[in-house]
Amino acid sequence: MNLFLSGYENSNFLENFKKEDKKVILVAHFGTTHEDTREKTLDLFNKEIEKIFPDFEIRECYTSRIINKKLQSKNIFKDNPIEAIEKIIKDNFTHLLVISSNIIDGIEYEALLKNIESFKSNFKELRITPPLLSSPEIYIEVVKILNKTFGDFFKDKALLMVGHGTHDSSNSAYLGVDYICKYLGYNYFVGTIEGFPNLDEIISILKKENIKEVTLTPFMFVAGEHAKNDISIDWKDELEKNNFKVNINLTPLGEIKEIREIFGKFGKFLLENKKEDIIEKKYNYSK
Repeated sequence: MNLFLSGYENSNFLENFKKEDKKVILVAHFGTTHEDTREKTLDLFNKEIEKIFPDFEIRECYTSRIINKKLQSKNIFKDNPIEAIEKIIKDNFTHLLVISSNIIDGIEYEALLKNIESFKSNFKELRITPPLLSSPEIYIEVVKILNKTFGDFFKDKALLMVGHGTHDSSNSAYLGVDYICKYLGYNYFVGTIEGFPNLDEIISILKKENIKEVTLTPFMFVAGEHAKNDISIDWKDELEKNNFKVNINLTPLGEIKEIREIFGKFGKFLLENKKEDIIEKKYNYSK
């Protein structure tokens, strides 16, 4: 895959790294309470990051405080980003690379970004990878990977991918994926649980396209609560009430090796590039 990310400039992450300095990667997941999907996605992701970056210490955090609280009741303890970084500072790390498994540049990613940037002065170098859907070229690559995973659907059959959705402008990422699917000629549709199009709206769209049979799959990193309840039960039942034949394939994005590899490539990219300072860039334009 040709990794194309705009808004970055060449910069060596370890340029100012001294003999006494320490480097660490913090892997940031939204998290899940479901052990079965965690083993196939988040845990596997972490192990692959360890192999890609053998010279770094690897740490993990979950950004969802709700999930962390539920896990604590099971005696499973995960740091949130602030807790994880405070421990990293206490352990005298000087260079921090955060690798996020977020899908879109939504509320969760923005919150993570704010958490991370509040610690900027504590490190010689601090960088964070972008979410999965971060350029048109990567949208296309992701959809092609999904086609390799799920295959083609023809005539009145379609793949219906269900994302989490959000009520801010980042929801447009799901519409972008749907558009790319059509551009590439795949009979795929994207709906969302909490954004647009929602269940009622996607049913209307499917009817207009004369779709009779759908295969439901989560457009999410893990197959947890939303996949097992919202998608497998609520969406399936409502679609069947509307006379669609429904199949279920609960393979989340995080179970697809080629998708996980993109996040690893983001990390490698950040070792050689950093986000441009747009304020500085605009200032230079004014000279």
